[in-house]
Amino acid sequence: MAQVPAASASFNSERRCTSNFIEAREPRASAAGSREIYLMSRLTFALIFLGLVCAAQAQQVTVVETDSELRTPMQSKPSPSFHMAPASSSVTITVNDAQKYQTIDGFGASLTDSSAWLLYTKLTPEQRSQTMHDLFDEKSGIGLNFLRQPMGASDLALNDYSYDDMPAGKSDPELKHFSIEHDKAYILPSLREALAINPQIKVMATPWSSPGWMKTSDALIGGTLKESAYPALAQYFVKFIQAYEAAGVPIYGLTMQNEALFTPADYPGMLFPAEAQGKFLRDNLGPALGASNLHTKVMVYDHNWDHPEYPTTILHDPEAAKYAAGTAWHCYGGDVSAQSAVHDQFPAKDMWETECSGGTWQKGNLLAVTAKLIIESTRNWAKSVVLWNMALDQNNGPNTGGCATCRGVVTVDTSKSPAMVTKTVDYYALGHASKYVRPGAVRIESNSFGDKGLEDVAFQNTDGSIGLIVLNNAATAQTFSVAKSGASFTYTLPAGSLATFSWNASAAVSKQ
Repeated sequence: MAQVPAASASFNSERRCTSNFIEAREPRASAAGSREIYLMSRLTFALIFLGLVCAAQAQQVTVVETDSELRTPMQSKPSPSFHMAPASSSVTITVNDAQKYQTIDGFGASLTDSSAWLLYTKLTPEQRSQTMHDLFDEKSGIGLNFLRQPMGASDLALNDYSYDDMPAGKSDPELKHFSIEHDKAYILPSLREALAINPQIKVMATPWSSPGWMKTSDALIGGTLKESAYPALAQYFVKFIQAYEAAGVPIYGLTMQNEALFTPADYPGMLFPAEAQGKFLRDNLGPALGASNLHTKVMVYDHNWDHPEYPTTILHDPEAAKYAAGTAWHCYGGDVSAQSAVHDQFPAKDMWETECSGGTWQKGNLLAVTAKLIIESTRNWAKSVVLWNMALDQNNGPNTGGCATCRGVVTVDTSKSPAMVTKTVDYYALGHASKYVRPGAVRIESNSFGDKGLEDVAFQNTDGSIGLIVLNNAATAQTFSVAKSGASFTYTLPAGSLATFSWNASAAVSKQ
């Protein structure tokens, strides 16, 4: 019998799949003629079985979808399959894993003083364990894997403090009174519990203020950093990193000041202009980290998209820039495209989105707001997308000032007994990324249709699997195709909904 040529590598794979089935069941024919008839019948039988036996190897797509009203959050949907056929919809998202961009560090929020206090002291042990697994376990929860930790108090804290507070008029340039004792009560235990659940978590640190005695205000609120305090502040960072590592929490990255262009009136903060921050990094912090053999990444700026000249001022100084890993960004002003503009000027320096809070001021489809942050930040080179508080109470606190309208990833309602934990819209929006795009994933090329249609971003995980996040910004349901390498599938996404599509890039593609 003449040999039948294979039509494609995919077909060869399917033939190999079926041949094992045939060989295991094929008796030997007693004569050459009868054997040829028998083999022809077996070929027909094999072709029938081809789709059935090899179906499990076809490139099926896992779909998880959340509607705008959160009626069915992160619900599994029927799995489409890629077929070797042109896209059937005029709206097509084309994914190209040959074009790669930044590597992803992770997605998360901040275990602020308030967040850690609520989770650690206001929940029963069983509640806390369940909530921590919901937040950080990549199998039973959403696998959050990036935490931005305040160094001392922020506005979302029970009280104002630093790690070296002194009475008014007193100073401690040798940091003899430095201590992280405050954090041992509930912040460090919460961080260690998160890391035990998910060892891939990266922790970065940010001060809202240096100790008051280092500042012109002699207080945590207001003022600027005295130049005479630069060496002490550099050692303050060194001691913090060493103390946290000794306590079981390695510090992956840090910024030198939260929102360096804003001086709050009612909670810790400090004005830290670009020229001063660059000088401090160049002459003090960078050398101090190197002398202590610490390899913590230093991210400059840590403020809004509306002042890209701040990071570029520092990065244009080669002596300061050699200590800078890149730039940290917030979402409260300007446009996300600033990240790409700075990346284009300094392509060797990375971008991180490190704070964006939802809150009561937001109206409309809140799922879309957070989903757009995730999609647009990563499409503009962000290695992380970090919301503000991991947990807040029913009154958006506790807080010492500042934001009294911010939203947590979860809400801990302490008016109930026992307290009740509710997942907010941000939990589900983050989960569409963190559960399916793991640390080390690389953003890959995909086309997007803007803020009035379908917005999307695609990633390839280290195991080769693909994750595609799609938000329907349109007012009506949208039918679209997803295409890659000559294969496609079609899907309809309801208005305002968010979906994540995942598939194994190495699986065979059906030709049915």
